[in-house]
Order: sequence, then C-alpha cells, then structure tokens
Amino acid sequence: MDSLKATRKLKVTGKMQQLARDVRQLEDQLAVCTRCGMCQANCPLFAQTRKEADVSRGKLVLINGLIDQMFDDAKGVNERLQRCLLCGSCAHGCPSNVNTVEIFLKARVIIAQYLGLSFSKKILFKKILSNPETFNHLMGMVTPFQKIFFKKQDNPQETSCARIASPLLRHRNIVPLKETAFNTTLEGQNLRIQGKSVKVAFFVGCLIDKAFPNIAHSVVNVLKYFDADVFIPFNQGCCGIPAISSGDSETFERLVKINVDLFSREKFDYLVTACATCSSTIINLWPALLKHLDKDLLQQIEMLAQKTVDISWLMEKRFDLSSAISGDENNKKSITYHDPCHLKKSLGIFNEPRQVILASGHELKEMTDSDTCCGMGGTFNLQQYDISSQIGLKKAENIIHTGCSTVATSCPACMMQISDMLAKRQQPISVKHPVEIYAEALFANNKRLDL
Repeated sequence: MDSLKATRKLKVTGKMQQLARDVRQLEDQLAVCTRCGMCQANCPLFAQTRKEADVSRGKLVLINGLIDQMFDDAKGVNERLQRCLLCGSCAHGCPSNVNTVEIFLKARVIIAQYLGLSFSKKILFKKILSNPETFNHLMGMVTPFQKIFFKKQDNPQETSCARIASPLLRHRNIVPLKETAFNTTLEGQNLRIQGKSVKVAFFVGCLIDKAFPNIAHSVVNVLKYFDADVFIPFNQGCCGIPAISSGDSETFERLVKINVDLFSREKFDYLVTACATCSSTIINLWPALLKHLDKDLLQQIEMLAQKTVDISWLMEKRFDLSSAISGDENNKKSITYHDPCHLKKSLGIFNEPRQVILASGHELKEMTDSDTCCGMGGTFNLQQYDISSQIGLKKAENIIHTGCSTVATSCPACMMQISDMLAKRQQPISVKHPVEIYAEALFANNKRLDL
C-alpha cells in the first residue's frame, strides 16, 4: 500500500513539474508586471470583493507560483483564474501594458490540459459548438420548448423568468431565444446582396443570430440602404470566445479555421460585426493565440483581423448618416449609452456608436461611469451570478438616473445583463443596439423602402 501511495505521489509530482514547465512559457509576459497595484483601481470584481486574489496582480502571482512549484493545487489556481470578467479593465489602465487577458486565457488553456475539461464542457464545446451546423440545428430544436420552462414577462426588456425553482435560473430575467434565428432566413437564398458601395462581409455571432436577430436584420437593412455589397456566409461558426475562456484551445482553433475558410471565399473591404466581443476576439485573440499555425493560415487570420470593424465604426466613417434621416421632434427619445469593455477598452471605439444614435435624431444623455463593466463576463455570469448582479445593478442605477427611455449598447452580452438588471428594478427602459435605433429611424423616414 505504501509503495502504491509513493507511486501515485511520484506521478502527481511529475505532472506538476510538467505543468510548471508548460506555464513557464508565460514567464516573459508575467515579468512585465511591476506589482504596482493600479489594476485594483480598475477591476470591477475587486471593487466588490476587496480580495487580492480577485485582482490581476494576485492572479499573476498565482500563475508565477505554479512556475516556481510553490503551489500544488492547480485546481484552486484555476478556480481563481475563472473568477475574472475578462473585461480588460486592468490592461486598459495598466502603466506597464501587461496583456492580462491574453495571459489569463493562455494559463487557462495550460491548466485545462493538465486537469482536463469537465464532461459537460466536452459535450458542449467539442460535440456541439465546434460544429456550426449541429449547433444551429440543436438550437432550432430547443427554441420551441422554451415556453415550458420560461414564462414571458410584460416588460420593455422582453425577458422571461423560470417556471421552476432551478438554482441556476430562479433569480434571472432571461432574454429568450427568438423563434426565428437570423441564419434560418438566409438558407436557400442568394446570400450575396449586390451593391455599388463598400464591399462588406458580415460576421453575425451566436447571440445576435439566436437571441437578437433584429440586430442582424438592422445591419443588413442599413447596409442595403447605403448600397453596400454584402457577403454573408451560411453556417458561420462562433468566434470561439466561450471555448477559449474555458481552456478549450482545440475547439477555439477549429472554429477559427471554419470561419477563415468561409470568409476567405470572397474579397471584401471590411469584415463587420455588431458584437463587441466578437470584434475583440477576431482582432486581438485570433492572431495572438494561434501563432503556432502554419504561415499561410496565420496570414489569412491576420488579414481578417485587420479588416474587422464594428458596425458603428463603419457607419460613422463610411456613410453620410445624417443625410438619410430628418429630425422628428415627435419621435425624439432620450437615450443613454453603455460602453462595452471589449469595444472601448480593447478597441478604442466609443464616439462612433454615439454618433449613430445622434444621427438617428434622438437625444443622447450620458450616464455616470458609462465605460464601467456591466458585470456580464460570459461564463462568469453563470458561475458567479451574485457578484455579477451586484456589479450589474450599479450599472442599472446609473442608467435609471439619466431618466432615459432607452439604453443602447454595442454588445449583445451586455444587452442580456442590462435587461436582467433593469427587469429586476422593474424599470420601463428598453435595451437596444445603436444600429437598431438607426434602422428604426431610417425606416420611419423612408417608409416606401423595402427594408
């Protein structure tokens, strides 16, 4: 028995030594951090918990501890790394320019290879998400059964609440999947929309496709109005952020390859998205996390990253927005805007969405701390809902204090979080994307257009 225990201990020790060697590849990036503590001032999670292990500096120390083999609890380190919104607030305010999001994602991948993915994540990522056709088919099958489990609420956020007292769902106001996903309206059609203006490829994204298809239709309608040449590949894959956030680099790489193949079939000027997270993932993470791929494929990835832009940026930079809409005081609304972390902090885009709102003929009322994180953070919201809600409710209060009738934001995940928080507060404030707001005004001013 003693020899069996000794053998097991040697195996564990050997695995930990291998883990330390694998994590050591992050050593140069970790060394950039001077431990100054500026990340404390910017981290929305630390603002709630006041725990050093929840701030970037603390997490970087934990990763260093794996390299030095000071810790033998890889699972515990991973749990701390998962307590992160990946909002990039720390990196945005870092005087040393430490790329914390990239470090954390790489560390999650390395530790996931050591610990292995859970059974549920293997099924979700490797069997479903990694195959866009299967994913779309499954979501289409699930959608009709939502009414059994969720009850629609009468509020401007159009959320639903759970009919059953599930620990995961009982406190949530959920934005349900729409009956008709955007991708189903494309099947069997000529996906190429002819135009004489700028040539655009449209990356839809999972949440917009299934929960907010009106955003996608608004994007297409605006592009059609301004005579853009639009390319929309069918059966697009996810951008890969859910998989890589959980440490599944294999699924992430597969999804990137699927999308590169689809979008490399046509020539275009811009790859446009209406999702801040998709934009940030394609622009920043695709090239940074896939440097090991062959040169030709990496070149294609970098080219797509360079062409990727947010829809508001494209509209403000390439189209004469004000010429299409005449102001109507009767329909003028008071709108505030929430800056998604992945758009402002990661990509530096914040003025363009505001210009789109103003060009729609509405009043823009700035909220306090418009660029603080809403607390969504993707899977963070699922795993740490109490903290996510505390952060989100602060955002909701800032929105409410503006006296607005609508809050706009350029990220569907933020839209979900803000909808949940406003529904909790029973506020009559609708949640929309700037492109939706503009498309509505465009249609109202051009009723004869077939949009």
